[in-house]
Amino acid sequence: MDIISVALKRHSTKAFDPTKKLTAEQAEKIKTLLQFSPSSTNSQPWHFIVASTEEGKARVAKSAAGGFVFNERKMLDASHVVVFCAKTAMDDAWLTRVVDQEEADGRFATPEAKAANHKGRTFFADMHRVSLKDDHHWMAKQVYLNVGSFLLGVGALGLDAVPIEGFDAAVLDAEFGLTEQGFTSVVVVPVGHHSVEDFNAALPKSRLPLSTVVTEC
Repeated sequence: MDIISVALKRHSTKAFDPTKKLTAEQAEKIKTLLQFSPSSTNSQPWHFIVASTEEGKARVAKSAAGGFVFNERKMLDASHVVVFCAKTAMDDAWLTRVVDQEEADGRFATPEAKAANHKGRTFFADMHRVSLKDDHHWMAKQVYLNVGSFLLGVGALGLDAVPIEGFDAAVLDAEFGLTEQGFTSVVVVPVGHHSVEDFNAALPKSRLPLSTVVTEC
């Protein structure tokens, strides 16, 4: 299946079949999608919780109580539930960790190349954390880049998913001790196979016309 077919076929799943689970190979592939998503300057300011056990999914679903209860079944019935978390502050230790990993992966021919790369990434980090003072927003944007890449990738694997912002982040952060680790939850994405109750699967896709959303010059 080509990527355009995936984009035209995928949809936001409204109900999952709890009897259908990801294979072990599919489970590994969705983690690869998370790990290899693009991010600004390759900063990777994220962490992911992948819940596949009933206990794990129930912990995530605690955040879908009260006004968000309409999302509870999606989290409980999906095969896997991914919590996308963003760093709450960009620190020098993280920048060093990233550049050291790049060095270990063979991205630099010389020490000077490593230093130049680190200087460039730090420039943009400082622009947001010092000048604009919006590094938390900047890092959340990188997580959303990952979400978009993930949704398309999951569709290419023949799986169904839905991005969820309707959850209590404070509850989820407390459940997994995210604040103490320097992260906060921003999006929850259940993944699995849609059920017959998923009304959205049979509906035609609807998007604004190209003439409205694209300017060619």
